[in-house]
Amino acid sequence: MRERQSIRIRGGAAAAGAAGLALLLTSCGSRSVSSGTSASSAPVSESSAAISSGEVPENGAVSSSGSLSESMAAASSVQVTEDAETPRALSAVPIPEEERLRTWDFSLGFAGDINFADDYIPVQYLNSIGSDNIADGIDQRFIDLMRGMDIMWINNEFAYSDRGEPLYGKAFTFCSSVSHVKWMHDLGVDIVGLANNHVFDYGEDAFYDTLSTLEQAGIPYVGAGRDIREAMSPVYLEADGFKIAYVAASCAEYTVYTQEAADNQPGILACYDDTLFLEAIREAAANADYVIALPHWGTEHSTWLTDQQLNGAEAYLDAGADAVIGAHPHILQGLQFIDGQPVLYSLGNFWFDNYDIDTMVAELHFSGRCRPDETPSLRDGEVEVILHPGTQSGVYTAWADTEEWRESIFDLLEYISLDVTIDEDGTAHPAVYGDEG
Repeated sequence: MRERQSIRIRGGAAAAGAAGLALLLTSCGSRSVSSGTSASSAPVSESSAAISSGEVPENGAVSSSGSLSESMAAASSVQVTEDAETPRALSAVPIPEEERLRTWDFSLGFAGDINFADDYIPVQYLNSIGSDNIADGIDQRFIDLMRGMDIMWINNEFAYSDRGEPLYGKAFTFCSSVSHVKWMHDLGVDIVGLANNHVFDYGEDAFYDTLSTLEQAGIPYVGAGRDIREAMSPVYLEADGFKIAYVAASCAEYTVYTQEAADNQPGILACYDDTLFLEAIREAAANADYVIALPHWGTEHSTWLTDQQLNGAEAYLDAGADAVIGAHPHILQGLQFIDGQPVLYSLGNFWFDNYDIDTMVAELHFSGRCRPDETPSLRDGEVEVILHPGTQSGVYTAWADTEEWRESIFDLLEYISLDVTIDEDGTAHPAVYGDEG
């Protein structure tokens, strides 16, 4: 969890508050101040005169029996009440619980395709240098960022197993040793996506091993299961008291090798036909404060968006999703805001092969406040889309740490996005043109 910063009141502000208290008391005339104990015998006018002239004693006292901190405490809790002696009297009592604000501030993180297969390029590289440290493949700054997210999601594009055989006829198949699941913990991953075209690469036994490996590691998965009910089920996680729902499905293959889940059959949730995916999204929307739809879709190594992506994004949002975050094309694709709701069409590869491609960790940052007697709603607060760019090159995923590097990635993303502007700090928002601003 990310550390929160508390607000501190500086000495000058405290003195000003004490001065305000004294002036308030002076202006009250015959009104009395009650704190539940005996009042100070020092005249209020003396305290206010000392403060207004700058003659505040070194110990901060503003009366013969009250310190500055006590005066500030009284000032913060003064409210107007009725009593028998005066029509309206000031009473120093605690602020009622119902008048205190409920605030929230948290972040959800997302990264694209990752590959721990033993016989493929990234892990082969670590083996070649005698390393078992994921930081030798992924910049520590990305790792620190990911570990700092309140919830971190990544696309698990391989199976975990020590058994099984590659699917016959499939060009690329990926399977990782079960022990490599520890790298997910090292990266700070809290949930993985399994609705993709490689989780079933080594057959049914290896698929079952994948599910059990993640379960034993305490890492929830979404978009796959031992039957269709599990594959469709939203995964609910909590962040700052809010329930966040994750729903995932795949429509990535032209020739379908990956087994779809059915009533008595393990596999992934597919969305070539969106019916079941839309049903899962509606279920999530009925039970969560915020819903993230995670489709595995699009054309590999192309920034062009398919009709299925464009139409699907609108359909998923209409069904109740609050954000759509996609994967599969292995490169970054554009962004869009539909009625203010974010769509990130592809996060690209994060640590997958040795192509030289740009990548990023996307962050949804939530903040807001409401009264305790109100029902808090994330939709009433602020949701920022913040992009943290980098480049996967030579089996190493590097953090973009120069202004020129970051700007080049943001310029490309703006160019391929649909009416989106990205600020220097990586904040993305709907573009404003002409007189709109």
